[in-house]
Amino acid sequence: MNEREDYDAVQHLSNEMAAGPDPYARAGSADAIGGHTVNWSRLSDDSAQTEWIRLREWVEWFTVRYTVPVSVVPNCWWKHGALVEELSALWIAHLAAFDTSDTGLGAIGWHERLALAQSRLQRAGAGCASTHNETRPRSWVNATDEQEWNAWVAQTHAH
Repeated sequence: MNEREDYDAVQHLSNEMAAGPDPYARAGSADAIGGHTVNWSRLSDDSAQTEWIRLREWVEWFTVRYTVPVSVVPNCWWKHGALVEELSALWIAHLAAFDTSDTGLGAIGWHERLALAQSRLQRAGAGCASTHNETRPRSWVNATDEQEWNAWVAQTHAH
């Protein structure tokens, strides 16, 4: 290198250092941040048991760390499908937000998502602050008139 090239290289490095790290640049692998998803309806029995244990550990940590009242996440949270889905989504988002490959914006993003989830959490676990109140799941058995359904589908997609 000649003197001019040395000077340019030092200037380039100096400019990069002054600008600081690029918050949008990811170091490490090209894998998705977090890289963990759970689709409860498609898990094998063995996988489900592992995921339930992991989710329970996270829910117990989360409710203590964020002082979530029993009226929002009752002790019977695992008996409420909508609440399980909401907590599961928050758990997975938390894993991604605090993944080592995150750029540093994940933590604030997770807290923003948590704020948006608060009302959904309250609705999903409502009514079970002291004891579990069994809710009857909706049933589709005999709820749809099949002839009417088939006619509607045929008419809707007829061109």
